[in-house]
Amino acid sequence: MSNITIYTPNERSKTGLFETWGIMIRNIINSRDLIYQLFKRDFFMSYKKSFLGLTWIFISPIVGIISWVFLNYAGVLQPGSTGIPFPAYVLLSSSIWGLFMGFYGSAAGTLGAGSGFIMQVKYPHEVLLVKQTAQSLANFLVTFIVNIIVLLLFGVTPSWAIILFPIVILPLFFLGAGMGLFISVISVVATDLTNIFNILLGLVFYITPIVYIQSTIKSEFLTRLIELNPLTYLIGAVRDTIVYGKIDNVGSFILVSLLSFVFFMLTWRLFYVSEHKVIEKMF
Repeated sequence: MSNITIYTPNERSKTGLFETWGIMIRNIINSRDLIYQLFKRDFFMSYKKSFLGLTWIFISPIVGIISWVFLNYAGVLQPGSTGIPFPAYVLLSSSIWGLFMGFYGSAAGTLGAGSGFIMQVKYPHEVLLVKQTAQSLANFLVTFIVNIIVLLLFGVTPSWAIILFPIVILPLFFLGAGMGLFISVISVVATDLTNIFNILLGLVFYITPIVYIQSTIKSEFLTRLIELNPLTYLIGAVRDTIVYGKIDNVGSFILVSLLSFVFFMLTWRLFYVSEHKVIEKMF
């Protein structure tokens, strides 16, 4: 006897909060083979038609810091005492920022990345979020190797606490993916808001201690903005764990981490509940 599936209006919104999370987690576990196949296809395809191929993963982070290093040596930028050579500090910090943006972009482009499959094949779309995130992590891991090499070349030995790296990046994922899932829902009906949000997110880079340290800021207003910026603690925690083996402002880091986790779980459910309506807008 074949199984019969009955669909009712607003069915997902009637599902309990914890039940929703359970459904999505089971969908991901049951679709692990599909996730792997999609990841392998898209990861290598993105570099297949490039002359330099995967080499771009190494080139991009190195080229990205040249302007900041130039400004520093020109005396335009006053980063303060970073504790390690400035080029290594900028490369490591900007790479962590790039990881956060990768999490955000992966979640924001979840439905768009699989639009072809969405229109033709029935499968749990949580798969796309995991696949996109895995692709961002794969790109970052190659960059991370470059970071370690640069640190060693400048005489900086990473702390033993680097083994905690997979744990301390989790809050970055929760915050970035949560923001991305929220944007993926509203982008279909409010593209202007999405563009404004992306612009504001670009400005957040400058109020995050990435190319400077917080103590160099003299303005009370900017200092307050930096203190209210959750990425100040999340990015700083990852960087300081790798370099110094400790986390400054542990209390703030834990608080922001917990809030980021709650935010992600809520937006993940919002995505699940709103998904069908969002897909309708894509036709």
